[in-house]
Amino acid sequence: MDEISKPPSIMISPMHSEHLDDLAQLERLAFSRPWSYDALAEELQNPLAVFFVAQSAEDEQAVGYIGMHHILDEGAIASIVVHPDYRRGGVATALITEAVDYAKENELYRLTLEVRVSNLPAIALYEGMGFKREGIRPGFYDSPKEDAAIYSLYF
Repeated sequence: MDEISKPPSIMISPMHSEHLDDLAQLERLAFSRPWSYDALAEELQNPLAVFFVAQSAEDEQAVGYIGMHHILDEGAIASIVVHPDYRRGGVATALITEAVDYAKENELYRLTLEVRVSNLPAIALYEGMGFKREGIRPGFYDSPKEDAAIYSLYF
């Protein structure tokens, strides 16, 4: 997916401890049950965790991130978040592209993720990037209770 470029005002890098405050804030903006600062910090110590952060080139503030777990020959995307002010500007596409590039470089078989069935913009993005719907996890999400659609991208 190297042909898709990141937005010019965004830099993408691996997650580091200096990102944690911004990422915890992004979680609170985006989710009814956000990951805490401590949960994100634990991922820095998790050898299976692969997290990339999108930062504003102007002030280096984190404006989005993608977190996945590399387990054997698969990548399980656990979270993708973009600040509301940066949505629909290519940040999520750039983050997913970074995860796809990582998957290819590390010879992963597939990437998987779950998404609320009502999150039509995210579903359109995933499908547009080649992810295919593989099933439903009934009642997967809380606050509010909702099914999750399971999507995978095979290599």
